[in-house]
Amino acid sequence: MRTLWVAVNVVAATIPYSLMVIIGSYLGAGSRFYDSIPRRWARWILWATGARVDVIGTENLSADRAQVIVANHVSWYDVLALAAFTPKRYRFVAKKELARVPLFGHAWLAAGHVAVDRTDTQRAISSLDHAARTIREDNSSIIIFPEGTRSATGSLQAFKKGAFVLALNNGIDIVPAAVIGTRHIMSRDSWRVRSGRIIVRFGTPVSTAGRDISNRDELIAQVRSDVEQLLAVPVHTN
Repeated sequence: MRTLWVAVNVVAATIPYSLMVIIGSYLGAGSRFYDSIPRRWARWILWATGARVDVIGTENLSADRAQVIVANHVSWYDVLALAAFTPKRYRFVAKKELARVPLFGHAWLAAGHVAVDRTDTQRAISSLDHAARTIREDNSSIIIFPEGTRSATGSLQAFKKGAFVLALNNGIDIVPAAVIGTRHIMSRDSWRVRSGRIIVRFGTPVSTAGRDISNRDELIAQVRSDVEQLLAVPVHTN
């Protein structure tokens, strides 16, 4: 019953908010408009789900500098939790197929999120470089799931290099993040939705100062270790 209720609310939230973004893009809507709509959309769906979200470490997100947020990925609810509660302006990076979803895909691109063609390395690099220039201009952030796909087991998978090349090439710090509890709410291999508690932890930023592309693998290992540590912190009930 909960799953059906959430499905109804996903449609009820997505259609009007997508139309608002698309219309706003033609009318020249400002950044605050694009900041508020995804948050409202995500919070609506979280509300319908009955999910409670606790956010820890927001002091690690800086309003006066660009940052790359790197998070684990086990559920679509990772996206919703980050979209609803990341306190600074953000843009998601995702595979280009998402942009093909009717209505939502158009709105997603209009709001400034980044579609990456994983089958074309040069186009993917170009898309990420453009995203990096954009966030440096407005001191916003890019949210990337470096595993590339949702983990079926919940275990942290290997990290792909794109987020780290972007950060190194553009001198942007990386914020490790962990999203906990979303696999219980909706796992990769099921459409069933449960209520539950989600915890979002933002870790200490990892500086890229003094590093270049030769340090890529070292940086990936460091950030992945940081995400693992954030995932391992005991969850306290209250």
